[in-house]
Amino acid sequence: MKVEKDKVVSLTYELTVDGKTADKATAERPLDYIHGNHMLLPKFEAEVEGLEPGGEFAFTLTPEEGYGVHDPSRVFNLPMESFMIDGRIPEGLLVEGRVIPMMNQHGQVVQGTVAGFEGDSVKMDFNHPMAGKTLNFKGSVVSVRDATEKELTEGLHGEYLPPEEHHRCHKHHGDGGCCHGEGKKDGECCHKDE
Repeated sequence: MKVEKDKVVSLTYELTVDGKTADKATAERPLDYIHGNHMLLPKFEAEVEGLEPGGEFAFTLTPEEGYGVHDPSRVFNLPMESFMIDGRIPEGLLVEGRVIPMMNQHGQVVQGTVAGFEGDSVKMDFNHPMAGKTLNFKGSVVSVRDATEKELTEGLHGEYLPPEEHHRCHKHHGDGGCCHGEGKKDGECCHKDE
C-alpha cells in the first residue's frame, strides 16, 4: 500500500538542523499521521507521497518550505509583572530559551520563547523555534494502512475533536497558573473560564 491521502502512515525520521539532530522518531516510537490532512508540513508530505513500507527518504526543506523566515514583528517586550502569579514570578519560569504557552488576543494558545530581558521587560519570540532554519530529513516508511471513518472524523489522536469549552493553559504551572496575553499592553492574565 502506498502513502496517499487518507492513509495512516507510520514513519521514522531524523531531523538535522545546523549539523545537529533536532528531532527524531524511531522504530520503537514512530511518527503516525493521516496523510493529506495538513498534519505535517506540505512539502514533507509531498516528499513521502507514493512511498511504500520500507521506502526511504532524504530531503531538505528551505525555511520558506518549512516554518518560514524569522519575523521580527512576532517578537514582543512584555512587562515582567505580567508573568506574576499571586504577586511573584514562579521560580524557573523566566529562563532564556524556555517555551511558555500564552494566550493571544484571539483567545488562542500560542507558544512563546523567552528570548531575553530588557530592563523590566521580557522579550518573547512567537516565531516557531524552527523559523529561519533549513530542515534536513531522512528516514523510512514503517507502515501504511487505510484510516478508519472514526480517524477521518476525529483525527488519529483526537485532534479534530472540538476544543474544550473552557480551556485553561496548565503547561507551565500544574496549579492552573496564568496564561499571559501576547502583546497585551497591560500584561493582564486572561483565562477563558474566568
